[in-house]
Formats: sequence, C-alpha cells, structure tokens
Amino acid sequence: MVSSITRKYSSLARHFPDYTPKKPTIKDSELVSKISTTIKQRHFEPIETILRPFESRFKSDHFIWVLMDIKNEYRLVLTFFDWFCLHRSPSLEARCIIIQISVAANHPKMAHGLIHDFWTKPNVDASLPFTLFMEKLIYTYKDWGSNPHVFDLFFEVLVEVGILDGAKKLFHKMLNYGVVISVNSCNFFLSHLSKNIDTCNTTPRIFTEFLNTGVNWNIVSHNIMIHCLCRMGKVKEAHGLLIQMELRGFMADCISYSTIINGYCQIQDYHVVLKLMEEMQVKGLKPNKFTFNSVVSLLCKIGKITDAERVFRELTWQKIVPDKVIYTTLINGFCKTGNVTSAYKVFDEMLSNNISPDNITYTALISGFCRIGNISEAYNLYLEMVNRKMFIDEFTYSSLIDGYCKNNEIKEAFSLHNEMVQKGLTPNIVTYTSLVDGLCKQGEINTANDLLNKMCSKGLKLNTHTYNSLINGLCKSNQLPNAKKLTEDMKTTGVNPDPYTYTTLMDAYCKQGDMDKAHELLQEMLEKHIQPTIVTFNVLMNGFCTYGMLEDGKKLLTWMLDKGKTGNIVPNATTYNLLMKQYCIRNDMHTTNEIYKGMLGKGVSPNGKTYDVLIRGHCKSRNMKEAWFLYKEMVDKGFEVSGDGYNALIKGFIKRKKYLEANVLFDEMRKKGLVADKELYGFFMDMNYHQGNLDLTLELCDEAIEKGVVDKTDV
Repeated sequence: MVSSITRKYSSLARHFPDYTPKKPTIKDSELVSKISTTIKQRHFEPIETILRPFESRFKSDHFIWVLMDIKNEYRLVLTFFDWFCLHRSPSLEARCIIIQISVAANHPKMAHGLIHDFWTKPNVDASLPFTLFMEKLIYTYKDWGSNPHVFDLFFEVLVEVGILDGAKKLFHKMLNYGVVISVNSCNFFLSHLSKNIDTCNTTPRIFTEFLNTGVNWNIVSHNIMIHCLCRMGKVKEAHGLLIQMELRGFMADCISYSTIINGYCQIQDYHVVLKLMEEMQVKGLKPNKFTFNSVVSLLCKIGKITDAERVFRELTWQKIVPDKVIYTTLINGFCKTGNVTSAYKVFDEMLSNNISPDNITYTALISGFCRIGNISEAYNLYLEMVNRKMFIDEFTYSSLIDGYCKNNEIKEAFSLHNEMVQKGLTPNIVTYTSLVDGLCKQGEINTANDLLNKMCSKGLKLNTHTYNSLINGLCKSNQLPNAKKLTEDMKTTGVNPDPYTYTTLMDAYCKQGDMDKAHELLQEMLEKHIQPTIVTFNVLMNGFCTYGMLEDGKKLLTWMLDKGKTGNIVPNATTYNLLMKQYCIRNDMHTTNEIYKGMLGKGVSPNGKTYDVLIRGHCKSRNMKEAWFLYKEMVDKGFEVSGDGYNALIKGFIKRKKYLEANVLFDEMRKKGLVADKELYGFFMDMNYHQGNLDLTLELCDEAIEKGVVDKTDV
C-alpha cells in the first residue's frame, strides 16, 4: 500500500539526469568496436589473452565506451571489469556504472561488495566526499540500471561502515527523486542506531521523521523501536508504541510481547508482566524461550522462587527445551534463597538433558553452598570444575573465598587468594572485601587495615561494603572512636555511608548505653535523606529496651507506625518482640497483651520468637491457660518451641500441680534434643525416684551429667 506522503513525493519528484559521457573520437570508436567484438566473439577464451593486443592503446575512457556495447551481457561485463581492475584503478564513475549494471542484473551481492570496498579497502580512494559518490550514483542511474534497489544497497553500506549522517542525507536526497528507501533498509538503519549507545537516543526521532516522510514501517520496525525504548528504560513508552502499532493495523507478534515483557521484568513490575502474559494467551501467541527466561529471572530476583519453578515447568510442558541460561537462572534463584537442595536437583536435571553447565552455573552453586555454610561441598564443586578443565574466573574464586571467610576459615581463604593471583587473575574489590570482613570477624583489625592499604596501593577504589566490614570489626572490638573516624575518612574519599554504616554505629552506641548518640545518628540519616531500614529502628528499639527506656521504645513504635502510613518503615515482628519481652520481664502482661493486639491489628504476623516471648511471659505470671493456648497455636503454625519456652511451660504446670501435663512436655522436649535446666532435671529425678521408677531416674541422672546440666558432685 502506497501512503499519501509517498504519492506526494512522487508527484513532486524531479527527473533523474541523463547520462552524457565524453564522446569518443573516430579513432577511439574504432578501437572500442574492435574490443567489444573481440570480447563477444571470443568470450570462451581467457580475456587476458584476447585483449593483450589492445593493452598499450587502452585508456580509462575506453572502459566506459566498451561497457556501452556489452552492458546487456552481464557475465562479459564482470569479466571485462576484472581485467580492467588488474591494469588500472577504476574511476568513481566506472565503479558506479558496474554497481548499476549488477543491481539491474539481479546481482546485489556484487554491487554491495563494490560499494563496501570503496569505503573500507585501503587501496581505494575513500577520501572522496560522500556527496560525490552519491551524485555519481544518481548520475549513472537512468541509463545504466534504473533499479531503485541500488540506493537501498548504498544506504545499507553507509550504515554498516558508520556513515550515519550520510545515510540520512541519502534518504532525504532520494525523496527529491520520488524514491523512498525500502522499509527493510530503514529497519537496518533503526537497528544499528538502537544497538549503539551513542546513537540509541536518536532512534525515536528517526522513527518519527522517516514515518512522516514516506516510510511505511512494518512489524519489524515497531519491534526494533520497542526494544530500543526498553533498552533506554522507557518501558511504558514502549508499551504505548505496541498499542499504537495494533491501532495502525499491525498485529503484535511474539517478539513484540517478549520484548515488552523483558522490559517490565527489568524494572521488576511483576503485575504488568502477568497481564501481558495473559494477553499473549488470549491472542494465541506462545511465549518463546526468551520470554520464559525473562519471567523466571524476574521471579528469582523478587524472591518468588516457587512461581519461578512453576513457569520453568510450563516451559517444558510446552515442549520448549530450556537452555543453559534459564537453567542457571533458576539454580541461582534457589541458591540465593538458601534452597540448595532444589538447586542441585535442577543441576542434575540439566546434566541429564545433556546441557553442559558453564562456570556461571558452577559459581551459582558454589555461592549457594557457601551461603548455607557447606564449604566442603562448595570446594568439591570447585574441584569438579578443575577436573573438567573449566575456566575458573575471579567471580568463582571470590564466591569461594567469601564462603571461607564467613565460615571463619581465613587461612583457606588466603590460600585461594594466592592461587588466584598465581593463575594471573586479579582479585577485585569483592574478593578483598570478603577477606577484610573475615579478618574483622576474627578480631584481626590491624591485619584487615593493612590489607585495605594494600588494596589502595594497587589502585582499587574502596567501596561502601569494604568500609562497612572494617567499621563493623572496629565496633565489635570496642574501638568505636576509630570506627567513627573511619566513617569520616570514608566521606572524605567520596564514598558515602549507607544505612548499614549508620546502623552498625548506632548498634555500637546502643550497646554502650549512649542512646543520645545513637539517636543523633538517626537524625543525621534523616537529614541526609538516607533511608533507615527496619534493622536500623530495631537496633534503636533494642537499645531502649535493654536500658529500660520502655516509654521511649513505645514512642519509637508509635512514630514508626505513623511513618508507615506513608509507605516508609513498617514495624515487623522483631520490633514488637523486643518491646514485649521487656514488659514480660517487668511482669506487665496487660501492656504486653495490648502491644500484641496492636501487632495483629496492623497485620504483622507473629513469628516463633513472638510466641516464645509471650509463652514465657504468661508462664511467669501464672496465666497457664493463655500460655497453653499460645503453645498450641505456635505448633499448629509450624514454629519450633525453644528450650526456654519448654522450661517456662513445664515449670508453670508444676507450680499449678499439673504434673501430668508437665511430664508430657518434658518427654517431648527431650525427644527434640532440647536441654532442660538443672531445676527441672532435679524435679523429675525426685518424682520418678519416689514413684519407684529407678531406671528412668538413673537415665535422667546420666543425661543431665552428659549434657552438662549438673556434674557428678551435684548427684
């Protein structure tokens, strides 16, 4: 379908110029006639042989005059051109003529090569202005080819070699002659612009400009633009273009939706992703491997690993074979949530489907095992990589080093660091941060500081995580002034403290009982627009509660609830637990119950610690009915009762003379491997002794000694 804009340009178009070459003399005409006749009659013979008699008299002008006679015999034209190029460099006019003849003969590959060589080969005079080449191509068009595809080829070559301004000028120049560069060539231009970081921002403008000047964009064009806008982070604008495309009569395809879905996955807008997946289903479009990979990756990022596995299984149900990337994405997702068992099952499935894992897959698993403290299994995977002769990069080494550091195996961590360096790999900031953190946890602050200086001497720029590791180490070593000074040094070097930095310092001040300083740090955070985390507020709450400042704790809770209305910080179970624990210690169960009701009223679900605090509080106040109710609710919800919780319940029942209930709980506690305190062992040994259960009495006695509750002198 020809647009009205195209018809407009066609009606106003100027005519292509007539070709008016230099006229040959009579003598030249005779030579040209002889050469043309010889080439035609003796075309089976080598051209070098048949044209050797004419070489001494042959000039560049003769080439074009001969072409006029043989231009309709394309094979002869190419043979003659090859011969000519061996003896002389063709003029720009001659090159353009051959290009025109090649396109007319439906040999675009030859034409493309001739144009491309002009701009890339060193022996060709590419210093000639682009406009001169364009004008020569226009000049030779009417009499030598008259196939508009020649301008598409020229346009595409200009894009390939990076003469983008020239391509744009050619596009507008051809409009003057009523020729619109084809949509496929324009798509090539769009695609090139969108892939280049420097030109990506100009792509939407070119799309609109070319649309307004006659290009009938197609589905491919819109898909390129959708991809470009998503790459620029303008996902909603890309979504709008998809809707416009359908309003223009184009049916969005799987690529259109997959690109948009990937864009929303990048900005983690899961709800829109679900709607788009439903839209695809309604329109009968099947998601492809790329779509599934994007969705699985998003679900893993936002912690919905169960949903990620469900989408992954849907992929296999649709008989789409998952690739290495999607397997690795799911494995990494499981590992980040600590579910290494499921990750390993997916890994085994990957191997059974003959899909070879790469170093990224292995690194994800190694990191997962390190995360749960299973360093030996992580190291076994590393050895497996070595045996398979896989390339082990700095990321794999850093993951393993971090695991050893977190497991307080610093010697092994440094051994891997040395091995890494010997292999020519450069440890990065993550590697050194792990080592610094590990040293700090062992109290080797001076060694950690020396390592930091070594890092700086190597030109590594310390980041927030590195500073935080040392600040945390200094705080734990009771070197708060040094930690504070390092924070100031951190600011001087241009590295900004983050919520973790402030929280670490606040925790140290709280543990020293300096609540004013801790509160000042919170004010500083708010003034600098550094968003405190829930951990920050819980550290402050713990400080207030530890030092008996319960009214300040209640005020902090009220303030958090007020701020929570605007979507900032919402108290969690830990916040409430800290406050309730202190009121339980004071035996103020009325206030404790009020706080608990408030917690439930705000939709905060109690955790195991919540039930533990409440059960112990009610047992202490002899509210056994309420304590028993909470115990059953806790068990029904799948929470494990702690040893302190059992001790409190059993003692509470004993005080109420409910020995049967106490005995049942005592047996349950022992079966779970939890340790009762000395008082309870003494009570049940006495009870069983007086009841004549001597075997059980001796068993409890041995158990109490074995678990260190009592020693032999107490028995």
